[in-house]
Amino acid sequence: MSTPLRQTDRKRSAILQAAIAEFRSNGFEATSMDKIAASAEVSKRTVYNHFPSKEDLFAAILMHLWESAAAQNEFTYQKDRTLKVQLHDFLNKKMQMMCDQDFMDLVRVAVAATIHTPERARDMVDKLSQREEGIVAWIKAAQADKKLKAGDAILMGDMLQGQLKSLAFWPQIAMGQPLLNEAQQKKIIQLTADMFLQYYEK
Repeated sequence: MSTPLRQTDRKRSAILQAAIAEFRSNGFEATSMDKIAASAEVSKRTVYNHFPSKEDLFAAILMHLWESAAAQNEFTYQKDRTLKVQLHDFLNKKMQMMCDQDFMDLVRVAVAATIHTPERARDMVDKLSQREEGIVAWIKAAQADKKLKAGDAILMGDMLQGQLKSLAFWPQIAMGQPLLNEAQQKKIIQLTADMFLQYYEK
C-alpha cells in the first residue's frame, strides 16, 4: 500500500507546484484546471480527485505556503518560558510568512481574484483563518496560567496580528511597497510584542 500512497503524494505535490506557477503567471481567472493538469503532467480527473474546484486548489496553495513559511500550528503555550520570548517566536514565524515572496505574490493574485466576488473572498478568508487559531489557544492557555489578563482571546489575537499586518503585509499587498528588511522586521516584532504585553500581561 505504501507505493500508491507515495505516488498520490507526488501527484498532489506536482499539481500544487504547477498551479503555483500558473496562478503567478496568469492570474486566477485566466488559469484553468486543464492548464494546471497539463503543466503537472497528470490527467484533469486526477486534479479534480485532489481538489474539487479551482477555489479549493488556490486555497490549498495559500495554506501550503503559509505552513511552509510559518508553521504556526506548532505554536503552543510553554509555562517555563517567558511570554515575551514566546511571543517573539510566534511573531517571527508570522513575519517569515509575510516576507515569503511566493506567498505574497499569490496573495496579490487572491486579492485581485476576490475583489469583485465577495462570496469567493469570504470562502478563502474562512479557510485561511483556520490557520490562525494557534495564537488564540496560546492566549487562552496564558490566561488560564494567570499570566495574561482575562478578555476575548479571539479579539486579542486579531489585534496582535493586525499590528503586524498593518505594517508588514497590507502595504506590500495593496500599495506595492517592498518587503521589509531584517532590521525593520526586528523592530516591528519587538514593538508589537511590547505593546501587547504592556496592556495584557499581569
